[in-house]
Amino acid sequence: MDRSVKAEVRNPLLALPSSRAIMALPDDVKAALRRLLLDLRKDAQEKADKSWRSHKAPMAVYWKACAVYAGHIARLLRG
Repeated sequence: MDRSVKAEVRNPLLALPSSRAIMALPDDVKAALRRLLLDLRKDAQEKADKSWRSHKAPMAVYWKACAVYAGHIARLLRG
């Protein structure tokens, strides 16, 4: 199997034992959490872009990592 096809490679959070508990939450809770995480992801991406334009590379990397992890968690919560 190609490395990029494995779900755990695309979303490393799937390998965590607690990811199953997150996916078992009631649908309304998952939907609310997903909206929050997608908002966080968007905000973090904007802050990363702003930091990069301001030549603040360390902060850009920090915010980019926040955006990536928020996106990974949000994908766990997809219906």
